[in-house]
Amino acid sequence: MSDKSSVSKAASYQEIGAYWDTHDSTDSGEQEEVGFEVSIESQQRYLALDGDLSRRVRRLAVRRGISESILVQEWIRERLDQELARDDSR
Repeated sequence: MSDKSSVSKAASYQEIGAYWDTHDSTDSGEQEEVGFEVSIESQQRYLALDGDLSRRVRRLAVRRGISESILVQEWIRERLDQELARDDSR
């Protein structure tokens, strides 16, 4: 490594690693506030199933060796495709 690290003044990757093992970014340099936005909207939605329906879904999913979530998503996707195709043909 020809250049020294500007913060640690280290001459090798090993020295840089050793420096950061005992320091963090708040130990050096100027600190400035930054602003940012975070969108926490999930791409997943959870829907309630009544107890009997949930047990039946679980039983079938276990038999098929897939998760309950995948089984229900497949069913919903198939039905939505059918309904949308029917609506589009009208």
